Amino acid sequence: MRHHGVQLQYRFGVPGQQGADIDNPLFDLLSALAAAGSIQQAAVALGQSYRHLWGQLKTWEETLGEPLVVWARGQPARLTPFAERLLWAERRARVRLAPHLEALRHELQRVLDEALDGSRQVLRIDASHDLALPALQALASEQQKLHLELRFSGSLDALRSLAQGRCIVAGFHAPLHLERSEHYAQALKPLLMPGRHKLIGCMRRRQGLMVAAGNPLHIGGFADLAQQRLRLASREPGSGTYLLGQTLAHAAGVDLERLNGVAVENSHLAVATVVAAGHADAALGLEAAARSLGLGFVPLVDEEYFLVCLADALEQPAVRALRAVLASAAWRQACSSRAGYAVAPAAGQVLSLTHALPWWRFRSPRP
Repeated sequence: MRHHGVQLQYRFGVPGQQGADIDNPLFDLLSALAAAGSIQQAAVALGQSYRHLWGQLKTWEETLGEPLVVWARGQPARLTPFAERLLWAERRARVRLAPHLEALRHELQRVLDEALDGSRQVLRIDASHDLALPALQALASEQQKLHLELRFSGSLDALRSLAQGRCIVAGFHAPLHLERSEHYAQALKPLLMPGRHKLIGCMRRRQGLMVAAGNPLHIGGFADLAQQRLRLASREPGSGTYLLGQTLAHAAGVDLERLNGVAVENSHLAVATVVAAGHADAALGLEAAARSLGLGFVPLVDEEYFLVCLADALEQPAVRALRAVLASAAWRQACSSRAGYAVAPAAGQVLSLTHALPWWRFRSPRP
């Protein structure tokens, strides 16, 4: 294969692009061929003529110096092993970069909006990765002329960013109905102080094990992963989902660190992509991510996603505008339209730590 560099470009267009949705004619072509198994059907899916697509294919093969498709008259077209590796590598890179691409897209949008309308407010939010927060960004811009400068990180890193003054609002999540948890108490309590920090209701979402469609291995929980020595794709240590995995594995009598881990990824879509490609048997993540890739899903826990800020930031105009968006019917609709999501009953309302987090009152016994 000949060596080629990567060049990034952007352009202005109609709104609606999100996440890792980026145009690339080569990978659009390979994806269509993989899905259709026919050059003619791939051409139809892409809105192109057979002749044009065939010419594109030959041009890319010449450019890359490698064959991309195995095709014989009367038989389905298949990608070569090289093309399959190339397509998988691009998909994996795309989902890994999705949170960063989303942040870059919104930052460029903010620059454009400021040039057109200098009255917009800006609010920096560092938050645990979530699939619904980009919709909150769009609603904030539309309803309140509020630009949410959203940076995705693990829950613990987001709370540390708030403590160090790098953001005004942080986002993290914790399971509902979790009365006792040393994992959550030890990880989160040092980063949150009653009276100093205030929670803002945001949304609820469902997490579980993402598995192959139909769940052919009959996975029911973490105990099955250990007993069958299955391959697990995991979120990175420090993320809220990794913390959830530690808690669920401990409850099942399993050491999360001893499971057969095959990949560590930075988002729910990234671990879902590893399972969809057959490189892992399961991954802990959001139902919405599993459904988006046609995976099976084993529900394990419902959790609440909170936003948190310092108490003296609650009356800042940008925070008040954010709370108004969270309390809106449009935000309720945005949450209910996603698999495994629902708006929080107290969306937009200010909550105390000790009342909203039942495990907060948990204390380890004296030695």
